[in-house]
Amino acid sequence: MIDHNRIRNFSIIAHIDHGKSTLADRIMEQTETVNEREREDQLLDSMSVEKAHGVTVKSRTVRNRYLADDGLSYEFNFIDTPGHVDFSYEVSKSLAASEGAILLVDATQGVQAQTVANFRLAKANGLSIIPVINKVDSPNADAEQVERQIHALDPMLAEEDVLRISAKTGQGVHDVLEAIVSRVPAPTGSTKEPLKALVFDSLYDSYKGVIAYVRLVEGEMEPGQSLRLMASGATFKGDELGIFTPSMQPIDSLHAGDVGYVVTGLKDPSQVRIGDTLTSQSRPTGEALPGYAPAEPMVFAGIFPKNGDSKELKAAMDKLVLNDSSLSCQPEASDVLGFGFRCGFLGMFHLQIIKERLRDEFGIEVLTTAPNVTYKVHLRGRKGGKVITIDKATDFPDYGDIDFVEEPFAKVDISMPGDVLGDVMQLAEQSKGELIDLGDDDQLVVATYKMPLSQIVYDFFNKLKSASHGYATMNSEILDYEPADVVKIEVDINYARVDALSFVVHREDAPRMAQDLVHKLKYTVPRRLYPMPAQAMVEGRALGRVDIPPLRKNAAVNGTSYSVSKKQALLRRQSANKRAAAHSDIELPQSVFNAILELNE
Repeated sequence: MIDHNRIRNFSIIAHIDHGKSTLADRIMEQTETVNEREREDQLLDSMSVEKAHGVTVKSRTVRNRYLADDGLSYEFNFIDTPGHVDFSYEVSKSLAASEGAILLVDATQGVQAQTVANFRLAKANGLSIIPVINKVDSPNADAEQVERQIHALDPMLAEEDVLRISAKTGQGVHDVLEAIVSRVPAPTGSTKEPLKALVFDSLYDSYKGVIAYVRLVEGEMEPGQSLRLMASGATFKGDELGIFTPSMQPIDSLHAGDVGYVVTGLKDPSQVRIGDTLTSQSRPTGEALPGYAPAEPMVFAGIFPKNGDSKELKAAMDKLVLNDSSLSCQPEASDVLGFGFRCGFLGMFHLQIIKERLRDEFGIEVLTTAPNVTYKVHLRGRKGGKVITIDKATDFPDYGDIDFVEEPFAKVDISMPGDVLGDVMQLAEQSKGELIDLGDDDQLVVATYKMPLSQIVYDFFNKLKSASHGYATMNSEILDYEPADVVKIEVDINYARVDALSFVVHREDAPRMAQDLVHKLKYTVPRRLYPMPAQAMVEGRALGRVDIPPLRKNAAVNGTSYSVSKKQALLRRQSANKRAAAHSDIELPQSVFNAILELNE
């Protein structure tokens, strides 16, 4: 057992693609946590989607042993964090188990939106911050300018010594390790106190049950000890304890300040809540840890199996929910798509990651319906005064029952070079943004907007990158709900309502989007032997209509001649019986749902 004063628990926080995973690789190499055979790029990014996108999705933990320049051996518990804005919940979980954070900034990019957001999270948690500039060996590096940006970020950083490194080559990484020793405080807490441990993450194993990732604040833990989760009340015997190296390695005990795992054996993952306090049954702690707020989904979408095998999808979604605490799912049934799930995501990138994980890890191809945000609908009539929360368009009540609707708004801070300000402001205004403030931060212009969350979650970030040539960054913060004039667009194909294609838009955008949608459906809906009308309906009126052409040529037209009798016969054949049968056998590919996402482009 190492001296309690020589334990250091820390995280690395950074904007996406600033080199966080590369620095983690160098730290593990220089502390000899991994040997030559085990070394690989993005070692802590174990999922295929993480390696494919070059981003961290799921936070990981690893224990390192470091022999410092003072001749003493230190225990480093490094808790990895994602950098993408959609996964800030994973960042908050990691920071709750740390005493310090390395604030990593790219020397070629400077301080960006997620840098600021993650720094604020770390500051709110009371962590010691070590500012580090990465990629100083790049020909485009401007370390002096970036150091000024870091010092101007917050008064607590104004006098901090900023380290300069190259995580790719290992230059300066030794100085970072020494800074962790000298600038990150040792954890407080005593092994003599009753056991108090924070559950900051979990993993589900089909043989071992739920494996809880814990940070011990007080006391100690040994295998076979009877334990209790204070919030859920679940009890179990912790038969196996361990640490991450980065693979799971069983050990004999965990003590105050340590980060590790405990095998609970519980088969119901809802009993192990993230942020819960773990204590001993025989000698429980008197007060639970404050924990932290659960993840709030920002985007909702339906997920349905392409091949109609809902049992396989259910098994896969159950496993994903166990291993991703920010994903929420409820069963959902659609007349057209069958049985699936209504899921809440932290953002569009989170939705994309889940879809790719279903394909790569479980071999399941899925259809995703058009995403939407949560609305508050105020009813009138007999239900006057009642407010219902809607997270899918099909649940919207009849327009005659609606008094008014409220939608969520967000404050968006956009940092950009001055020469792209005009293009970015034009984009924000097109997205119904209201300019709140315009200022400057060192050499960057910072524009603050209030805009509907529905305008942000789809592809505003991608459009922002295009408008600014990749130089603008953004950070969003949910404000509150405000009244909005929104309507539900419903889609009829062959006179049958396709509930999965319904979506909510602002009334002023409805005519244009209805026209655009039906013209896209003309080329994406699978054709049949007879023409099918596609209509976009709003409040009982058709705002757009096209005929999806048939597979065969029109029997009513033979060359240049025109036959009235053949046309009448054709109309009779494709009438009532075909239209009645169409209610249950319309098959829609993903391209149909993508057409809705492309309406704003």
